[in-house]
Formats: sequence, C-alpha cells, structure tokens
Amino acid sequence: MEARPAGFSRRSLLGAAAAGGVYALTAAAFGRVTAQAEETTSVPAHVLWFDEPATLWQEHAFPVGNGSAGAMIFGGVNSEHIQFNHDTLWNGGPGSVDDGHDYNWGNWYEERPTALSDVRATIEKDGSADVVAAMKLLGQTKWGYGAYQTFGDLYLDRPSPSGTVSGYRRDLDMATGIASVAFTADGVNFRREFFASYPDRVIVSRLTADKAGQISFTARFDTPDNRTVAYSAQEGRITMRGALTHNGMVFEAQVQVLAEGGSLTSNANGTVTVTGANAATLLLTLGTNYANSYPTYRGADPHDAVTAALNAVAHRRYDEIRARHVTDHSGLFNRVSIDIGQQPTTLPTDEALQAFKNLRSTQGKVPADPQLEMLHFQIGRYLLIGSSRPGSMPANLQGVWNDSVSPDWQSDYTTNINLEMNYWPSDLTNLPETVPPLADFIESLREPGRVTARKLLGAGGFATMNHINVFGYSGVSTNASTWSPESTAWLIRQLWEHYLFTQDREFLRTRAYPILREHTEFWLDYLMVDKRDGTLVVTPSFSPEEGPFTAGCSYSQMIIWDLFTNTIEAAKVLGIDDAYRTKLEATKAKLDPGLRIGSWGQLQEWKADLDEQDNGHRHMSHSYALFPGNQITAEGTPEYFEAARVTVETRTAHTAQNDIGWNRAQKVNLFARLHNGNMAREQVDHLLWRNTFPNFLNDWPFQIDGNFGVTAGIAEMLLQSHAGFVDVLPALPDGWAQGSYDGLRARGAFTVGASWRDKVPYEIRVSSDAGGPLRLHSPMLNGNVRMESDPGPVPRYDASGGVLTLDTLPHHRYRIWTVR
Repeated sequence: MEARPAGFSRRSLLGAAAAGGVYALTAAAFGRVTAQAEETTSVPAHVLWFDEPATLWQEHAFPVGNGSAGAMIFGGVNSEHIQFNHDTLWNGGPGSVDDGHDYNWGNWYEERPTALSDVRATIEKDGSADVVAAMKLLGQTKWGYGAYQTFGDLYLDRPSPSGTVSGYRRDLDMATGIASVAFTADGVNFRREFFASYPDRVIVSRLTADKAGQISFTARFDTPDNRTVAYSAQEGRITMRGALTHNGMVFEAQVQVLAEGGSLTSNANGTVTVTGANAATLLLTLGTNYANSYPTYRGADPHDAVTAALNAVAHRRYDEIRARHVTDHSGLFNRVSIDIGQQPTTLPTDEALQAFKNLRSTQGKVPADPQLEMLHFQIGRYLLIGSSRPGSMPANLQGVWNDSVSPDWQSDYTTNINLEMNYWPSDLTNLPETVPPLADFIESLREPGRVTARKLLGAGGFATMNHINVFGYSGVSTNASTWSPESTAWLIRQLWEHYLFTQDREFLRTRAYPILREHTEFWLDYLMVDKRDGTLVVTPSFSPEEGPFTAGCSYSQMIIWDLFTNTIEAAKVLGIDDAYRTKLEATKAKLDPGLRIGSWGQLQEWKADLDEQDNGHRHMSHSYALFPGNQITAEGTPEYFEAARVTVETRTAHTAQNDIGWNRAQKVNLFARLHNGNMAREQVDHLLWRNTFPNFLNDWPFQIDGNFGVTAGIAEMLLQSHAGFVDVLPALPDGWAQGSYDGLRARGAFTVGASWRDKVPYEIRVSSDAGGPLRLHSPMLNGNVRMESDPGPVPRYDASGGVLTLDTLPHHRYRIWTVR
C-alpha cells in the first residue's frame, strides 16, 4: 500500500465519526446514516473499503468501468492516480512493424498441404501423435499477434498537507458503481468520487471539501513510451493524442476540468491547474481508430467521437451525470440479493480478508465469513457490468483493466475455458445485457474463421483456435495448447444459453442459430471415422493443456455432441431447416459421445484409459459434460454422474497444480453440479485464501475469469435449471443453513427467489417472463404447500414427489410456501 504521508495516522471508523464531517459524508453516500452509532461503523456485503491509499495496481486499487472504458482508482492523498483503459487499444494486427506480414490470417498462412493428413495418419497407426512432432507440422508463427495495452494515467497533484491526515477512508460501493475517498487534512474534510458512466460514456472524478476555496490541484496525463504522443491544454481541456509504435493505431483521450469557484489555468505543457476552488469535476473520454471489421480492423480517427462524447456531457451538472450513472448501474446490480448469514463488519476489507487467511493458514480448512463470500460473489457481477456492455468488446482476460504494455497471456481471449468462464454468470445472475458484446465478437470471428477452416483444417464452415484476439486471429501457434477447434463450439454455447434463459426467439433466429449452423457445417466436414469402432471422432484432438494428440478425446467429443444437440434443438424451436436438422441428427447418431468409465471408476479424459489417478492438472476439460454442459446429470445418467464425481474429487485431492483462480472457480461449479455444497464452498474459501487480492481481484496474477467463475458457482449452489427442471438449493453447504435470495435466473425465462431454514426452503418465489411449463424441484414440495399468483387466480398445479408442475402465464408471479 501507499506509504503514508507525513502525519498520516490510522483511525478507527468510530473515531472518524466522532471527529465529525468526514464519515458523515461517506456514510451518506451509502445511505447508512442511522440513529444507532454502532450501525454507522459497519458496511454491507457490496462495499469494499480500506483505511489507507493504494500502491499496487492489481492488489489495492479499485476498478470502475462502463464496458468500453475502465479505470483503477488509487486514492492517494498528495496525488490522486487514475489509471485508465479502452477496450480497443491493442498492438499487433494490421500495420504491425515487427514482422513484415499482412496480419490477415489467409494472406500469411504457411501452406503445408499434407500436415493435417500426416498427423492423422500417425494417430491412426500408433493411437497417438507426439505433441512436439505434430506441432512442427501443424504449428504456425504468430506474426504480429500483439497484446492489450494500457491507455494511460491521469494524475491530480495537490499541495501536501502541512499537518496530520486523519480519518482516511477509501471505498467502492458496488451497488452504485462509485468509488470514493475521504480524509481530513489541515482541518478540512475532503471527499472524492469516481465512476465510469455507461449512459454518458465518460469516466468522472469529483473533488469536494467542507470549506470553501480548498480544492487545488494540477491535472496531467502520462502514458508509456511504446508510442508517439502529444499533450495540449486549452480552456480547461487536456488532450492526449498519439499512435502506437508497433501498429500505428491512433488513440486519443480528453479530460475536461470544471472548477466551481477559484481559478483555472490551462498550461503550455499540457496540464491544467485549479487553485482555490470550492469543488471540481473532471470528465474523461477516450477512444482509438480500431474497428472490429475484417481484414483491416481500422475505422475513423477517434478525435471527432471523443470530442463529441465529451461535449455532450460537459454542460451537464455533476448531480445529473451521477444520477444517470447510478440509475443505470444499480438497475443491473440490484437485481440479485443473497443473504447467507453475512454480517456487516467494521474491519477494513483488506484486514478482514487477511484475518481469514491467517486463520486458515494456522488452523486448516476453516470456513470464511459469509461476508467475504458474498463480497466475492458480488464483485464478479460488478466487474462484468463494468467490462461488457452493448457497444463494447467482450471482457478479456483482465476485463477492461490493464496497467501494462505486456500483460500476462497478452490479456487476450483464450477459449479453452477462460472467455467462456467470463460469461458464466451473465444470464444466471440476471445480467443479460452483458451478453451482446460476446455475440458481436463471435459474429466478427466468422469471416477470418472461414479462412482458418479452409486453409488450416481443410473444411467448410468456420472455426477458430484457442487463442484469439481483437484482430480476428483464429489460427494456431507452435504451442500445442493453442490447438482447439472445439473451443469455438464451447464459446458458441453461451449464445444458446442466452436463448434458454431469455426465451428471446428473435435473438435465436437472427444471432445464435446462424452461428450454430455454420459451425456445425465445419464439423460435418472435419469429423473422421474411427476405424476401431466406426464412430465419428475429432482427429487430432488435444485435451487442454496436456497431450498427446489422439483421436476423440473426451473434451472434443463432449463439446461436439453438445453443439449438435443444441443446434438441432434450436432448429426445432424455430421450425426451420428440417432437412439440415435431419442431417445433423444422423451425424450425431454416429458420433462418439465421449463418455467412458475407466479402470478406477473415473470419467475418462481420453478414449483410451490413460488417466493417472494422481494427476492434479489444472484443466479438467473432460468434466465439460457435467458443467457447463448437461450431457451428464444425476437423474439422467447416474453412472456417469458417479464417474464424474470420482474424477472431480480425485483431481481436487491432488492440488499441486490447482492453486489457480480460474481452476478453483471451475471446481465451485463442478461440485455444485455434483450437489456437494460443502466441497463447493470449500473451493470458494480456498480461493479467498490463496487466490484473492485485498481488493478482491483474482490473484494468479490478476486474471478476471476467477472472479466471474466463482460468482457463477455460488449461484449454481443456490439454483440450477440445466436438467429439465428448476432445482432450488441443489448444493447448499452446512454453513449456509439459513438464508434467502432473490433475482437469480433459471432457464425458461424464470426469475427465482427462495427463503430457507435448516437447509430446507419454506418459501419459493417465481416470476415467469415468457410463460410456459415450469417443473420445480425442492425438498419442501414433499410436504403440504400452498400457492398464490399475482395476478390471480391461482392456476391448477401438481406438487408431489418433490416436484411441482405448473403451466405459467407470461409476466405472472407465483409464491409457493409450506403449510405447517
């Protein structure tokens, strides 16, 4: 954390409240001012707070985002630091100067006409192919791949206080999407607020004090040196404009400084100074000349758009901008509420988390405070709202936040689990508005993916491999882990899921089905007959991220079975493509489904029984049929369900390679699907212990899929709907014996709530968007239940054997409760 300024002292929140002013301002922002003093010292499970400034970007700073733009807030006393990003600033791609190749995948593909057939022949002859030898044939040089780039930094340098700084508090209210800083210096109570507005497409900073004439600072931009850049300032507006050295991509940021009272000076060095103001507001807009259009990926110069966005908001009052933002953000965030017994705490978030980590390290597998678990659940939803909104790119490996010119894994889109995991919570936790960027991105991959399918894989349709980026890279490198045409189908699954959760037939007809259909066309060409048993298999297939290359590994077969199943069902729903659907059904009947039980009772990872019982590999790709797929369920395939349990439990027991955030997050979901709530919670708590930074970003290093995966996993513990019925509390741990939730979503366009005691619901609430049949499963339904409908009257229903069946009506709400 930031070194404390001279005279800086920690003070308890109660002490700050007693001092007056500072805490009253902070509490008012959260609506928590009450008559009881002890309540004013605690915070709910949607607030992160610290009592000192941040130093480390990924560990301590607070993120704000509006989908396209994001910022990290440090909260320094002498100098406020706002590191910011735009989702389209990437090096690499067209115009790259380090390779001399056109980035268009089709233009630089290295022709090797027999490579694929040679690898297939080796697999057919020997049963497998050596990874290194195969990639010498199949691998391609990743010319000009590039990486996500930090955009820059905005600093607000203020005069150093002459005396003690006290009452410091820095917090992030995830319900309002506002980060704030408050402290007392030289007898003045200072407050700052920060947010990224989606309605106005602007990052906002607001500085106030409780005494007039106390706001003074100099605002300045900074940016890395891997680009040309120029700074200018005029009439309180600073412009930072330049181009990346690597690919010439043009970028521009503008910040308008608005002072209330005092003086404002635009300086020749591209800075703006405010002196003696009563308050100040800074409005930041930014953009690039990137366009998601194959093959050039370039659009208009960003100057006009950045200027217009800033001009559109510069005349508005701060209160109006803030209110528009809060209405938009809270309208999404507040859809879901969960009470698992969390209690408000007076400890700063970093101290509360560290106390749990210390206890866990000394006493073993002690459970976390539900407050910490709920913070982790909610920050996943908060980050998804901030990094994926209509008009933006989808959330990458770091969402929309990055402070580096060379981030880990290029902060790209990795599709053998990571990008998919980013969107696991989208529909389930009632954030369908976050899905359109993913749908747009998948659509943009079709054209370059056709080149990959044809030139690399010798097939029609379209396909992409495991590492893709904003420039339509859809090929494979010399690293075997990048080989995964199946990951395209995994990625597309999210579009089908979006239909299931929303029942949006127009989305299915115009967006999802054309993509599903074209990708099945690829597999109709690419699948091979396995001469050992006559089934259709993927060859070569590679179980991420461990070889060898074989024919029909479980990961490949499960995903393609899932793709065909969903595409067939989509055609039925839409009542179209009968002839093509019949063709898919015939092909699916010949497909190896990828389900086998091995010698020690496990679900096999490969078609041959190669699994080692002590394998602790981070990827559990052969569990796909259990989650996120539904090929394996407790009711439908009990023998494979048991084999999946053996696999998941055995992999989890060998933890050498499993202390990775996304891997633990995957296990939360897998144990939830296995109806093992205690083990699912254990994965949440293990992740809090080993893979969570003080600001609750995922630690490995920062990779955002761990955040998103845990959020989905906790929701899966409380509600599932993949097996043909809505299952309430399918994986409730012992430690959450009492509680309630509202706002989670089930397939069929249902919104569900429940209240329970002793791990059994006593009330279930269901809202139906689209109408249609509802099958509801819960232990409470074994007893005497009653129902009411809003609007009425109560429809006919059947509740027996733990299952309630009901034909719901659109926009009706139903309440079911036990009668004692």
